[in-house]
Amino acid sequence: MESINKNIILAGVGGQGILSIAAIIDWAALEMGLNIKQAEVHGMSQRGGAVQSHLRISSDEIFSDLIPLKGADLILSVEPMESLRYVPFLSDTGRIVTSTDAFENITNYPEYESIISEIKNTNRPIFVDAKAIAKEICNNKAVNIIMLGAATAYIGIEPALLEEGIKTLFARKGEEVVNSNIAAFRRGMETGAKQH
Repeated sequence: MESINKNIILAGVGGQGILSIAAIIDWAALEMGLNIKQAEVHGMSQRGGAVQSHLRISSDEIFSDLIPLKGADLILSVEPMESLRYVPFLSDTGRIVTSTDAFENITNYPEYESIISEIKNTNRPIFVDAKAIAKEICNNKAVNIIMLGAATAYIGIEPALLEEGIKTLFARKGEEVVNSNIAAFRRGMETGAKQH
């Protein structure tokens, strides 16, 4: 197995399923025999509060659960302004994969165009209209899984293994929910691949 070292920041707001994304990646990484460390802030995870998770995956021993400034390979964000918060953590070659759907939960939410413009200043960001895709596939709750799919190329884990993680996470909700989320994941992958 080739050596894997990935530092991923997951960002969004409460209710967007950030911790579900982390759980799927964690499960798949452990199945591969990789080391993981995770630090998360979800004290504000009531609907609308900021939520983020530092996720470190490596073939080698990991000594800290926090990603240093300029150390993130990927910022995976389910909300565009939340991705901007973590740009100082993004490495020069790191990528942002963000949903374009703004969750305007504060009165002084910045101008949408300026947020997108700032994100465009990073290394070849990927923008995903995950809400529109979720509507197309009749699964409005799957925005986070669509975003996971869109970012798969930068996670360092085989898509089939991430799909197994999705099956494991959603198994208790029944086959229909599992299949719907697998479909969402695959649509996300297709969308991300077009901008790769």
